[in-house]
Amino acid sequence: MDVDLKRLYTLTLQECSGPCDDGRIGRAQKFFHSLHIVAVRPPVEIGDRAVNGWEYLVKVTAGTKTTRLGQGMDHDIAKPHDRLAAWLAQDMVAVNALIHARMVSEHAPRIPEVTDHLINAGGKRLRPLLTLAAARLCGYEGPYHVHLAATVEFIHTATLLHDDVVDESERRRGRKTANILWNNQTAVLVGDYLFSRSFQLMVETGSLRVLDILANASATIAEGEVLQLTAAQDLGTTEAVYLQVVRGKTAALFSAATEVGGVIAGAPEDRVRALFAYGDALGVAFQIVDDLLDYGGTAQAIGKNPGDDFRERKLTLPLIKAVAKADAEERAFWQRTIAKGDQREGDLEQALAIMARHGAMEAARADALAWAAKARTALEPLPEHRLRIALQDLADYVVSRVN
Repeated sequence: MDVDLKRLYTLTLQECSGPCDDGRIGRAQKFFHSLHIVAVRPPVEIGDRAVNGWEYLVKVTAGTKTTRLGQGMDHDIAKPHDRLAAWLAQDMVAVNALIHARMVSEHAPRIPEVTDHLINAGGKRLRPLLTLAAARLCGYEGPYHVHLAATVEFIHTATLLHDDVVDESERRRGRKTANILWNNQTAVLVGDYLFSRSFQLMVETGSLRVLDILANASATIAEGEVLQLTAAQDLGTTEAVYLQVVRGKTAALFSAATEVGGVIAGAPEDRVRALFAYGDALGVAFQIVDDLLDYGGTAQAIGKNPGDDFRERKLTLPLIKAVAKADAEERAFWQRTIAKGDQREGDLEQALAIMARHGAMEAARADALAWAAKARTALEPLPEHRLRIALQDLADYVVSRVN
Protein backbone atom coordinates (compact mmCIF):
# COMPACT_ATOMS: atom_id res chain seq x y z
CA MET A 1 0.00 0.00 0.00
CA ASP A 2 1.16 3.52 -0.71
CA VAL A 3 1.66 4.66 2.87
CA ASP A 4 1.60 8.32 1.83
CA LEU A 5 -1.95 7.87 0.59
CA LYS A 6 -3.30 5.47 3.16
CA ARG A 7 -6.69 6.29 4.57
CA LEU A 8 -8.40 5.49 7.80
CA TYR A 9 -11.59 3.48 7.47
CA THR A 10 -14.14 2.78 10.09
CA LEU A 11 -16.33 -0.17 9.20
CA THR A 12 -19.62 -0.45 11.04
CA LEU A 13 -21.95 -3.41 10.61
CA GLN A 14 -25.53 -2.43 11.32
CA GLU A 15 -28.39 -4.88 11.61
CA CYS A 16 -31.45 -4.19 9.49
CA SER A 17 -34.63 -6.02 8.57
CA GLY A 18 -34.52 -9.38 6.83
CA PRO A 19 -32.85 -12.70 7.46
CA CYS A 20 -29.25 -12.72 8.55
CA ASP A 21 -26.57 -15.34 8.09
CA ASP A 22 -25.82 -17.45 11.13
CA GLY A 23 -22.49 -16.93 12.78
CA ARG A 24 -20.74 -16.08 15.98
CA ILE A 25 -20.39 -12.64 17.48
CA GLY A 26 -16.93 -11.25 17.01
CA ARG A 27 -15.18 -8.42 18.76
CA ALA A 28 -13.96 -5.25 17.19
CA GLN A 29 -10.25 -5.07 16.56
CA LYS A 30 -7.70 -3.30 14.51
CA PHE A 31 -6.65 -4.86 11.25
CA PHE A 32 -5.11 -4.14 7.87
CA HIS A 33 -3.32 -0.84 8.34
CA SER A 34 -5.89 1.52 9.80
CA LEU A 35 -9.08 -0.33 8.87
CA HIS A 36 -11.13 -0.77 12.05
CA ILE A 37 -14.21 -2.83 12.71
CA VAL A 38 -15.99 -1.09 15.54
CA ALA A 39 -18.93 -3.48 15.78
CA VAL A 40 -19.20 -6.98 14.49
CA ARG A 41 -22.35 -9.09 14.39
CA PRO A 42 -22.82 -12.47 12.70
CA PRO A 43 -20.63 -12.67 9.57
CA VAL A 44 -22.10 -11.99 6.15
CA GLU A 45 -21.56 -13.96 2.97
CA ILE A 46 -18.28 -13.04 1.33
CA GLY A 47 -19.17 -14.39 -2.09
CA ASP A 48 -21.57 -13.19 -4.76
CA ARG A 49 -24.84 -13.54 -2.84
CA ALA A 50 -26.73 -10.50 -1.67
CA VAL A 51 -25.79 -9.21 1.76
CA ASN A 52 -29.04 -9.97 3.56
CA GLY A 53 -29.96 -8.22 6.75
CA TRP A 54 -26.78 -6.16 7.03
CA GLU A 55 -25.52 -2.79 6.00
CA TYR A 56 -21.83 -1.97 5.73
CA LEU A 57 -20.93 1.62 6.42
CA VAL A 58 -17.41 2.74 5.55
CA LYS A 59 -16.27 6.18 6.58
CA VAL A 60 -13.22 7.56 4.83
CA THR A 61 -11.94 9.81 7.56
CA ALA A 62 -9.20 11.26 5.38
CA GLY A 63 -11.92 12.79 3.20
CA THR A 64 -15.58 13.61 3.33
CA LYS A 65 -17.21 10.72 1.51
CA THR A 66 -19.24 8.07 3.29
CA THR A 67 -19.82 4.98 1.20
CA ARG A 68 -22.32 2.19 1.71
CA LEU A 69 -20.95 -1.19 0.80
CA GLY A 70 -22.97 -4.10 -0.46
CA GLN A 71 -24.05 -5.07 -3.93
CA GLY A 72 -22.66 -2.73 -6.53
CA MET A 73 -19.94 -1.35 -4.24
CA ASP A 74 -17.06 -2.53 -6.41
CA HIS A 75 -16.02 0.94 -7.53
CA ASP A 76 -17.00 2.89 -4.41
CA ILE A 77 -13.54 2.33 -2.90
CA ALA A 78 -10.79 3.28 -5.31
CA LYS A 79 -7.92 1.15 -4.07
CA PRO A 80 -8.15 -2.58 -4.77
CA HIS A 81 -6.52 -3.65 -1.50
CA ASP A 82 -9.06 -1.54 0.40
CA ARG A 83 -11.88 -3.24 -1.51
CA LEU A 84 -10.42 -6.63 -0.62
CA ALA A 85 -10.07 -5.59 3.01
CA ALA A 86 -13.71 -4.46 3.16
CA TRP A 87 -15.08 -7.59 1.50
CA LEU A 88 -12.91 -9.89 3.59
CA ALA A 89 -13.34 -7.94 6.82
CA GLN A 90 -14.84 -10.79 8.82
CA ASP A 91 -12.12 -13.16 7.70
CA MET A 92 -9.43 -10.66 8.63
CA VAL A 93 -10.91 -10.29 12.11
CA ALA A 94 -10.53 -14.05 12.53
CA VAL A 95 -6.99 -13.98 11.11
CA ASN A 96 -5.90 -11.23 13.48
CA ALA A 97 -7.47 -13.00 16.44
CA LEU A 98 -5.59 -16.18 15.54
CA ILE A 99 -2.33 -14.29 15.04
CA HIS A 100 -2.57 -12.65 18.45
CA ALA A 101 -3.54 -15.93 20.10
CA ARG A 102 -0.63 -17.84 18.60
CA MET A 103 2.09 -15.24 19.06
CA VAL A 104 1.84 -15.46 22.85
CA SER A 105 4.36 -17.39 24.91
CA GLU A 106 3.78 -18.60 28.44
CA HIS A 107 7.46 -18.79 29.29
CA ALA A 108 9.05 -16.03 27.19
CA PRO A 109 7.08 -12.76 27.40
CA ARG A 110 9.58 -11.01 25.17
CA ILE A 111 8.27 -13.02 22.20
CA PRO A 112 4.86 -11.29 22.07
CA GLU A 113 6.53 -7.95 22.82
CA VAL A 114 8.76 -8.22 19.76
CA THR A 115 6.09 -9.77 17.54
CA ASP A 116 3.52 -7.17 18.53
CA HIS A 117 5.99 -4.39 17.75
CA LEU A 118 6.21 -5.51 14.12
CA ILE A 119 2.78 -7.00 13.46
CA ASN A 120 0.96 -3.95 14.83
CA ALA A 121 3.24 -1.45 13.11
CA GLY A 122 0.81 -0.83 10.25
CA GLY A 123 1.83 -3.60 7.87
CA LYS A 124 -0.14 -4.13 4.69
CA ARG A 125 -1.50 -7.57 5.58
CA LEU A 126 -1.38 -8.04 1.82
CA ARG A 127 -0.23 -11.66 1.80
CA PRO A 128 -2.95 -12.98 4.13
CA LEU A 129 -5.50 -11.01 2.13
CA LEU A 130 -4.28 -12.82 -1.00
CA THR A 131 -4.81 -16.20 0.68
CA LEU A 132 -8.31 -15.27 1.84
CA ALA A 133 -9.26 -13.83 -1.54
CA ALA A 134 -7.96 -16.88 -3.43
CA ALA A 135 -9.88 -19.28 -1.19
CA ARG A 136 -13.12 -17.30 -1.38
CA LEU A 137 -12.76 -16.82 -5.11
CA CYS A 138 -12.62 -20.61 -5.42
CA GLY A 139 -15.77 -21.00 -3.33
CA TYR A 140 -14.23 -22.08 -0.04
CA GLU A 141 -16.58 -21.97 2.97
CA GLY A 142 -14.53 -23.81 5.60
CA PRO A 143 -12.37 -22.42 8.43
CA TYR A 144 -8.84 -23.26 7.34
CA HIS A 145 -8.21 -20.34 4.98
CA VAL A 146 -7.92 -18.33 8.21
CA HIS A 147 -5.18 -20.67 9.47
CA LEU A 148 -3.33 -20.37 6.17
CA ALA A 149 -3.61 -16.58 6.08
CA ALA A 150 -2.16 -16.40 9.61
CA THR A 151 0.56 -18.86 8.56
CA VAL A 152 1.55 -16.66 5.64
CA GLU A 153 1.70 -13.57 7.87
CA PHE A 154 3.85 -15.38 10.44
CA ILE A 155 6.29 -16.52 7.75
CA HIS A 156 6.44 -12.98 6.36
CA THR A 157 7.02 -11.45 9.79
CA ALA A 158 9.74 -13.99 10.59
CA THR A 159 11.59 -13.17 7.38
CA LEU A 160 11.39 -9.44 8.16
CA LEU A 161 12.94 -9.99 11.58
CA HIS A 162 15.76 -12.02 10.05
CA ASP A 163 16.24 -9.60 7.14
CA ASP A 164 16.67 -6.63 9.45
CA VAL A 165 19.46 -8.44 11.27
CA VAL A 166 21.20 -9.46 8.04
CA ASP A 167 20.85 -5.98 6.54
CA GLU A 168 21.60 -4.20 9.84
CA SER A 169 18.46 -2.16 9.21
CA GLU A 170 17.40 0.50 11.67
CA ARG A 171 13.86 1.24 10.48
CA ARG A 172 10.94 -0.89 9.33
CA ARG A 173 7.45 0.45 8.58
CA GLY A 174 8.55 3.83 9.91
CA ARG A 175 9.61 2.44 13.31
CA LYS A 176 12.87 1.27 14.84
CA THR A 177 13.56 -2.37 14.03
CA ALA A 178 13.47 -5.12 16.64
CA ASN A 179 17.22 -5.66 16.37
CA ILE A 180 17.74 -2.01 17.34
CA LEU A 181 15.14 -1.91 20.13
CA TRP A 182 16.25 -5.26 21.58
CA ASN A 183 19.21 -7.01 19.95
CA ASN A 184 20.13 -9.29 17.07
CA GLN A 185 19.79 -12.44 19.14
CA THR A 186 16.24 -11.59 20.16
CA ALA A 187 15.19 -10.73 16.60
CA VAL A 188 16.59 -13.99 15.19
CA LEU A 189 15.11 -16.20 17.90
CA VAL A 190 11.66 -14.59 17.76
CA GLY A 191 11.75 -15.03 13.99
CA ASP A 192 12.52 -18.72 14.56
CA TYR A 193 9.59 -18.94 16.97
CA LEU A 194 7.22 -17.48 14.37
CA PHE A 195 8.44 -19.95 11.76
CA SER A 196 7.65 -22.76 14.21
CA ARG A 197 4.22 -21.33 14.91
CA SER A 198 3.54 -21.10 11.18
CA PHE A 199 4.21 -24.82 10.76
CA GLN A 200 1.91 -25.64 13.65
CA LEU A 201 -0.87 -23.70 11.93
CA MET A 202 -0.40 -25.30 8.53
CA VAL A 203 -0.39 -28.80 10.04
CA GLU A 204 -3.78 -28.07 11.60
CA THR A 205 -5.32 -27.84 8.13
CA GLY A 206 -4.70 -31.56 7.65
CA SER A 207 -3.48 -31.00 4.09
CA LEU A 208 -0.12 -32.49 3.17
CA ARG A 209 -0.16 -30.55 -0.08
CA VAL A 210 -0.56 -27.25 1.77
CA LEU A 211 2.31 -28.24 4.07
CA ASP A 212 4.44 -29.10 1.02
CA ILE A 213 3.73 -25.76 -0.69
CA LEU A 214 4.46 -23.60 2.34
CA ALA A 215 7.48 -25.63 3.45
CA ASN A 216 8.96 -25.29 -0.05
CA ALA A 217 8.20 -21.58 -0.04
CA SER A 218 10.03 -21.16 3.29
CA ALA A 219 13.08 -22.95 1.91
CA THR A 220 12.95 -20.92 -1.31
CA ILE A 221 12.80 -17.65 0.65
CA ALA A 222 15.96 -18.63 2.55
CA GLU A 223 17.68 -19.62 -0.70
CA GLY A 224 16.77 -16.26 -2.22
CA GLU A 225 18.20 -14.37 0.72
CA VAL A 226 21.45 -16.35 0.63
CA LEU A 227 21.72 -15.85 -3.13
CA GLN A 228 21.26 -12.13 -2.61
CA LEU A 229 24.11 -12.16 -0.10
CA THR A 230 26.42 -13.92 -2.54
CA ALA A 231 25.41 -11.60 -5.38
CA ALA A 232 25.77 -8.43 -3.29
CA GLN A 233 28.60 -6.12 -4.27
CA ASP A 234 29.18 -8.20 -7.42
CA LEU A 235 28.99 -5.89 -10.42
CA GLY A 236 28.71 -8.95 -12.63
CA THR A 237 25.26 -9.71 -11.26
CA THR A 238 22.84 -10.07 -14.16
CA GLU A 239 19.14 -9.40 -14.45
CA ALA A 240 18.62 -13.17 -14.58
CA VAL A 241 20.28 -13.57 -11.18
CA TYR A 242 18.27 -10.63 -9.84
CA LEU A 243 15.06 -12.30 -11.00
CA GLN A 244 16.10 -15.52 -9.29
CA VAL A 245 16.69 -13.59 -6.05
CA VAL A 246 13.35 -11.81 -6.29
CA ARG A 247 11.44 -14.97 -7.09
CA GLY A 248 13.03 -16.48 -4.01
CA LYS A 249 12.90 -13.82 -1.34
CA THR A 250 9.61 -12.15 -2.35
CA ALA A 251 7.55 -13.88 -5.04
CA ALA A 252 7.78 -17.32 -3.40
CA LEU A 253 5.54 -16.26 -0.52
CA PHE A 254 3.14 -14.35 -2.78
CA SER A 255 2.67 -17.40 -5.01
CA ALA A 256 2.38 -19.76 -2.05
CA ALA A 257 -0.20 -17.45 -0.45
CA THR A 258 -2.45 -17.54 -3.50
CA GLU A 259 -1.80 -21.19 -4.37
CA VAL A 260 -2.75 -22.57 -0.95
CA GLY A 261 -5.98 -20.59 -1.10
CA GLY A 262 -6.95 -22.54 -4.20
CA VAL A 263 -5.71 -25.84 -2.79
CA ILE A 264 -7.65 -25.58 0.48
CA ALA A 265 -10.76 -24.78 -1.55
CA GLY A 266 -10.30 -27.93 -3.64
CA ALA A 267 -10.14 -25.90 -6.84
CA PRO A 268 -9.39 -27.59 -10.20
CA GLU A 269 -5.70 -27.80 -11.07
CA ASP A 270 -5.88 -25.20 -13.83
CA ARG A 271 -7.19 -22.65 -11.33
CA VAL A 272 -4.59 -23.58 -8.72
CA ARG A 273 -1.87 -23.10 -11.35
CA ALA A 274 -3.41 -19.79 -12.34
CA LEU A 275 -3.35 -18.58 -8.74
CA PHE A 276 0.29 -19.62 -8.41
CA ALA A 277 1.22 -17.77 -11.61
CA TYR A 278 -0.65 -14.69 -10.44
CA GLY A 279 1.14 -14.62 -7.08
CA ASP A 280 4.52 -15.17 -8.71
CA ALA A 281 4.09 -12.33 -11.20
CA LEU A 282 2.57 -10.01 -8.59
CA GLY A 283 5.48 -10.70 -6.24
CA VAL A 284 8.07 -9.89 -8.89
CA ALA A 285 6.29 -6.65 -9.82
CA PHE A 286 5.96 -5.77 -6.13
CA GLN A 287 9.70 -6.22 -5.46
CA ILE A 288 10.79 -4.28 -8.53
CA VAL A 289 8.58 -1.40 -7.40
CA ASP A 290 10.01 -1.61 -3.88
CA ASP A 291 13.51 -1.43 -5.34
CA LEU A 292 12.53 1.60 -7.41
CA LEU A 293 10.99 3.34 -4.41
CA ASP A 294 14.24 2.90 -2.51
CA TYR A 295 15.77 5.38 -4.95
CA GLY A 296 12.73 7.56 -5.56
CA GLY A 297 10.47 7.28 -2.52
CA THR A 298 10.27 9.11 0.79
CA ALA A 299 10.92 7.68 4.24
CA GLN A 300 7.22 8.05 5.06
CA ALA A 301 6.19 6.28 1.86
CA ILE A 302 8.54 3.31 2.07
CA GLY A 303 8.84 2.97 5.86
CA LYS A 304 12.65 3.02 5.78
CA ASN A 305 15.44 5.38 4.82
CA PRO A 306 15.63 6.10 1.06
CA GLY A 307 18.89 4.96 -0.47
CA ASP A 308 19.35 2.05 1.93
CA ASP A 309 19.88 -0.38 -0.97
CA PHE A 310 22.70 1.80 -2.29
CA ARG A 311 24.30 2.13 1.16
CA GLU A 312 23.97 -1.64 1.68
CA ARG A 313 25.51 -2.14 -1.80
CA LYS A 314 22.61 -4.23 -3.09
CA LEU A 315 22.49 -4.96 -6.80
CA THR A 316 18.82 -4.22 -7.44
CA LEU A 317 17.29 -3.88 -10.90
CA PRO A 318 17.76 -0.11 -11.45
CA LEU A 319 21.42 -0.36 -10.47
CA ILE A 320 22.02 -3.50 -12.54
CA LYS A 321 20.60 -1.75 -15.59
CA ALA A 322 22.78 1.31 -14.98
CA VAL A 323 25.92 -0.79 -14.50
CA ALA A 324 25.23 -2.64 -17.76
CA LYS A 325 25.34 0.67 -19.68
CA ALA A 326 28.16 2.29 -17.74
CA ASP A 327 31.12 3.93 -19.44
CA ALA A 328 34.61 3.66 -17.97
CA GLU A 329 34.18 6.58 -15.58
CA GLU A 330 30.79 5.37 -14.37
CA ARG A 331 32.06 1.84 -13.94
CA ALA A 332 34.89 3.16 -11.77
CA PHE A 333 32.25 4.92 -9.66
CA TRP A 334 30.27 1.69 -9.24
CA GLN A 335 33.48 -0.22 -8.48
CA ARG A 336 34.35 2.21 -5.69
CA THR A 337 30.90 2.59 -4.15
CA ILE A 338 29.38 -0.87 -4.60
CA ALA A 339 32.20 -3.38 -5.10
CA LYS A 340 34.59 -1.80 -2.57
CA GLY A 341 32.09 0.00 -0.34
CA ASP A 342 33.98 3.30 -0.38
CA GLN A 343 30.99 5.65 -0.22
CA ARG A 344 31.30 9.38 0.28
CA GLU A 345 29.10 12.43 0.63
CA GLY A 346 27.11 13.02 -2.55
CA ASP A 347 27.57 9.50 -3.94
CA LEU A 348 23.85 8.65 -3.71
CA GLU A 349 23.01 11.75 -5.73
CA GLN A 350 25.61 10.81 -8.33
CA ALA A 351 24.21 7.28 -8.49
CA LEU A 352 20.76 8.70 -9.15
CA ALA A 353 22.15 10.95 -11.87
CA ILE A 354 23.84 8.02 -13.61
CA MET A 355 20.63 5.98 -13.44
CA ALA A 356 18.68 8.89 -14.91
CA ARG A 357 21.24 9.31 -17.69
CA HIS A 358 20.74 5.73 -18.82
CA GLY A 359 16.98 5.55 -18.23
CA ALA A 360 17.50 2.76 -15.69
CA MET A 361 14.53 3.71 -13.53
CA GLU A 362 12.17 3.92 -16.52
CA ALA A 363 13.42 0.58 -17.85
CA ALA A 364 12.91 -1.09 -14.46
CA ARG A 365 9.41 0.37 -14.25
CA ALA A 366 8.65 -1.05 -17.70
CA ASP A 367 9.67 -4.47 -16.41
CA ALA A 368 7.36 -4.05 -13.42
CA LEU A 369 4.50 -3.13 -15.74
CA ALA A 370 5.15 -6.25 -17.79
CA TRP A 371 5.01 -8.45 -14.70
CA ALA A 372 1.81 -6.74 -13.55
CA ALA A 373 0.28 -7.50 -16.95
CA LYS A 374 1.29 -11.15 -16.54
CA ALA A 375 -0.43 -11.21 -13.17
CA ARG A 376 -3.66 -9.85 -14.65
CA THR A 377 -3.61 -12.35 -17.48
CA ALA A 378 -2.85 -15.27 -15.16
CA LEU A 379 -6.25 -14.92 -13.46
CA GLU A 380 -8.26 -15.35 -16.66
CA PRO A 381 -9.05 -19.05 -15.94
CA LEU A 382 -10.72 -17.98 -12.68
CA PRO A 383 -14.48 -17.27 -12.61
CA GLU A 384 -15.85 -13.79 -13.14
CA HIS A 385 -16.07 -12.35 -9.63
CA ARG A 386 -15.52 -9.06 -7.89
CA LEU A 387 -12.61 -10.63 -6.01
CA ARG A 388 -10.94 -11.56 -9.30
CA ILE A 389 -11.38 -8.00 -10.56
CA ALA A 390 -9.89 -6.59 -7.36
CA LEU A 391 -6.91 -8.96 -7.57
CA GLN A 392 -6.29 -7.93 -11.17
CA ASP A 393 -6.62 -4.26 -10.24
CA LEU A 394 -4.16 -4.86 -7.40
CA ALA A 395 -1.47 -5.79 -9.92
CA ASP A 396 -1.95 -2.45 -11.66
CA TYR A 397 -2.03 -0.55 -8.39
CA VAL A 398 1.27 -2.05 -7.21
CA VAL A 399 3.02 -0.53 -10.22
CA SER A 400 1.12 2.76 -10.04
CA ARG A 401 3.11 3.58 -6.90
CA VAL A 402 6.00 4.58 -9.14
CA ASN A 403 4.05 6.58 -11.72
